[in-house]
Amino acid sequence: MTRGKPDVHEDRRDELLALLAGRPIVLVGMMGAGKTTVGRRLAAKLGRHFVDSDEEIEKAAGMSIEDIFKTHGEADFRAGEVRVIARLLRDPDVVLGTGGGAFINPETRALVKADAVSVWIKADFELLFARVSRRGNRPLLRTANPRETLRNLIEARYPIYGEADVTIVSKDVPQDVVANEIIDALIDFLGKPHDRKEPAHGQQAP
Repeated sequence: MTRGKPDVHEDRRDELLALLAGRPIVLVGMMGAGKTTVGRRLAAKLGRHFVDSDEEIEKAAGMSIEDIFKTHGEADFRAGEVRVIARLLRDPDVVLGTGGGAFINPETRALVKADAVSVWIKADFELLFARVSRRGNRPLLRTANPRETLRNLIEARYPIYGEADVTIVSKDVPQDVVANEIIDALIDFLGKPHDRKEPAHGQQAP
């Protein structure tokens, strides 16, 4: 039974939840890729709750991400990020959206690989730049040439994001569509035996 085309079939939802066996879903990718908006839709479809790791870091620190960077620097921010994500991964019913640099940190990446199933929401440069330009709270893009900075971040990060279990390409389509693509891709990935990681439905090379 469905509740309209954008919603996932209940049997697909139940199949994925059984395959997950209580493991969190972690969304990784660049700022502006849509992790938060897609993550909220995905969590609603699965009867889980969505958590944004950056918001949890801000709560724990009592200040904004931007102020953490200014006051303490990126190294301290990443150390706090590891602690917060480790705590959040203990929740079996979470869909966790992570900051753009989280999965790049080897310690955080190891935690995600051990305790969760990861999805890279991949987006091309122009789509990302258009989205991040609408918001002024991106500390890593406070540079003389933000376009070049973003290109450099993409070049450095995409090979590492490619270690995620599943890759979904973000497009200018309703976020419900992307959330349903993630559900299909996760079922395909989790439903087959893995001696090594194999491409899942919707996966494209980084």
